[in-house]
Amino acid sequence: MSHAHAIVWMDAKEAHVFHFGADDVEKERIKAHSPFRKVHHKAGVIGSGHAHPDHRYFDEVAEALSGIQEWLLIGPGAAKTEMASYTEQHRPDLSRKLLGVQPADHPTDGELLAHARQAFKKADRMRPNYPTTPA
Repeated sequence: MSHAHAIVWMDAKEAHVFHFGADDVEKERIKAHSPFRKVHHKAGVIGSGHAHPDHRYFDEVAEALSGIQEWLLIGPGAAKTEMASYTEQHRPDLSRKLLGVQPADHPTDGELLAHARQAFKKADRMRPNYPTTPA
């Protein structure tokens, strides 16, 4: 089934991708291949002490979003901002469809979908072709 909207909750270990319409939802979980680890810089060691982003993980999340018209990206920590940067650089088509990037701890699936539906409803009202009277 094809859906126009999606929301992605992601952290360094996994992403939960929800494609949804008015009445139905499809959920997919994607595990990171090499979850970010806390890496500390030590004196006398070459390198910045930062773990590199998992591009295969970001590719799989991006592929899970194929066919959507708009999406939201939320989650705790830096993984969501890394994903947003990744789509800007490597998937500009998907980046243009990104409605927003927001912090979120660990909501339930129901809370996540309620938030997404409310956000898309507000975005739809702001469009110039939004109907002002019921059809």
